[in-house]
Amino acid sequence: MSLKSTLFRSALLTLHKSGLHSLSPPSLSGVGIVFMLHRVRPAPEHDGFAPNALLEITPEYLNAVLTTVSALNYDLVSMDEAHRRLQQRRFDRKFAVFTMDDGYKDNLAFAAPIFAKHRAPFTVYLSSGMPDGTLDLWWMGLEAAIRAQSTLDWRWSGVRYELSMESVAQKQSAFETLYWPLRNLPEFDQRIAIRDLARHCGVDMKQLTRECALTWDEARELSNHAYCSLGAHTVDHFALSRLSETEARRELVEGAERIKQETGDWPRHLAFPYGDSGSAGAREYELAQFLGFDTAVTTQKGFLTGAHGANPYAIPRLSLNGDYQDLRMLEVLMSGLPFALAGLLPSVETA
Repeated sequence: MSLKSTLFRSALLTLHKSGLHSLSPPSLSGVGIVFMLHRVRPAPEHDGFAPNALLEITPEYLNAVLTTVSALNYDLVSMDEAHRRLQQRRFDRKFAVFTMDDGYKDNLAFAAPIFAKHRAPFTVYLSSGMPDGTLDLWWMGLEAAIRAQSTLDWRWSGVRYELSMESVAQKQSAFETLYWPLRNLPEFDQRIAIRDLARHCGVDMKQLTRECALTWDEARELSNHAYCSLGAHTVDHFALSRLSETEARRELVEGAERIKQETGDWPRHLAFPYGDSGSAGAREYELAQFLGFDTAVTTQKGFLTGAHGANPYAIPRLSLNGDYQDLRMLEVLMSGLPFALAGLLPSVETA
């Protein structure tokens, strides 16, 4: 866990101990909340190097979260129902929506039974390249490449990376050294680069996807699940704002069309890959509306408000982050207090 995450955990626990979150006015947490998840699976054994663990929570924690959210008198609703309430301005009770990005096997194997147990609707935003086996999960490829080697001598785009990667600390440092240079590359160049790095380190990128991605049979099983709906998450998980309008439209249309081809239904809801302000903006929101999606969610942090009824194409979410699997921190975050404080103290991180 990074120093930043450690400090933020401490801040949340201090707020919980103070009890200030329980005194927060209800208006700080809006009319509802959309939770964002990625993977749900038993905590894997590892040597301490797990830079992508923040994208995972355990089944036990998901079960506890659903119990807690219900106990806080939130209605557990689908994205369809959330959209209806926003359109009709029905805010007599707060409501919570659970969403999962990308399309991992564990969404079906571990998450779906827990949502069913709680009778809680959930949406899986599926990148069609996951079941098609064409999507390079570059952040996982980077972790696997570093894990596979004790040293790295790799040259890309005129830069030579000579890294020692024997210890856990060195591997974590290598991940941090390489992550942002890769993340900031133009989208198509990024995928070429990660494939080159993977080959250099003996990692099979296609195998990584096959091992963790839903198949189309499993995606259909989810689409027929009593509590699940499939949403769109593009084809290749590109940051749409970094693409031309033609390329961005292709990602949106072809991703949704593949889901319709395989399940029979065009997805009504969309999640923007990455979802931060640098990955989706006004052009992407307008595209989502033009293409007929009912809603589009981002990863920008916040709560649903009445204003999202008029513009449901930039919906914020709250991440169920693997670094913060503690119900005390969840209660503080749901109060809205950290977000209010972040407005006064911009340096404060929110999960």
